[in-house]
Amino acid sequence: MSSHDATLEFEYETASRARIVAESVAREIGEIDDDRSRTTIDRDDTIVRIEIDAADVVALRAALNTWFSLIDVAERTADVGAAVTADGDR
Repeated sequence: MSSHDATLEFEYETASRARIVAESVAREIGEIDDDRSRTTIDRDDTIVRIEIDAADVVALRAALNTWFSLIDVAERTADVGAAVTADGDR
């Protein structure tokens, strides 16, 4: 399929933060893939890696926008969770 591809790497301060983000977005693998693009995700310690293969540049752009949005939401949600946990420790 791949005539266009991209690899996104996100590095976090801790392996636990990388795990939270990776597990949050990994639920979408296979759910949003279609005939024009496929995505894989893996995590190596503090790095989350997303690989996108697309049939055309339009599909690649759409997939990139989707995955950047999903990562952003996962990161913001993890921040809120960390803040709530920190407040509860007081």
